[in-house]
Amino acid sequence: MSEGLFPAEPRQVAPGAFHLPGRLDRVRQRRLLAACRRWALPPAGLRTVRMPGGGRMSVRQVSLGHHWYPYGYADTAVDGDGAPVKPFPGWLGEWARAVVAAAFGAGERPPAYDVALINFYDEQARMGMHRDSDERSPAPVVSFSLGDTCVFRFGHSAGRGRPYADVRLESGDAFVFGGPARFAYHGVPRVLPGSAPAWLDLDGRLNVTVRER
Repeated sequence: MSEGLFPAEPRQVAPGAFHLPGRLDRVRQRRLLAACRRWALPPAGLRTVRMPGGGRMSVRQVSLGHHWYPYGYADTAVDGDGAPVKPFPGWLGEWARAVVAAAFGAGERPPAYDVALINFYDEQARMGMHRDSDERSPAPVVSFSLGDTCVFRFGHSAGRGRPYADVRLESGDAFVFGGPARFAYHGVPRVLPGSAPAWLDLDGRLNVTVRER
């Protein structure tokens, strides 16, 4: 992660998709990690997601604001313990809107973010190519990375195959995709175990994805 005086400039990966290296400094990374550890606790805490066909996702997940399940949203953890979902924090929405402004400029309506999905990856976890298509809003999706570096694969909206770009997301990085990239397929084919910064005290990777439902 860059620790320079100013964050690195957004790097366009595809039209409408930008990588923002080192977006979160050490203070914000520690704040977000501490919040994730609170959110992961029951009720409506970290769970293994089961797909309709019977398979299980290798990441574990918790939702804020509205509970995501395949393939929709609810106010309670309908595929977990049934408890009401934890509230979405306003400060996380502010962080996400700042990423959108940095990548796209300030000309468009700021998204009213109200959902976050927190995915935890251990060294064996992966995420297959998929689209974030369960939201009514076309607002850009913003994600923040904590802990181990991953290979983030970003493709296109026509299918899961090539062409795609592989981007290394390190702790503190942000990624945003909207506009022509809003429904592009993307995934995580690999996590690099032991690559997290020692000062963060995190074994594995957390990805916090912020959306407007």
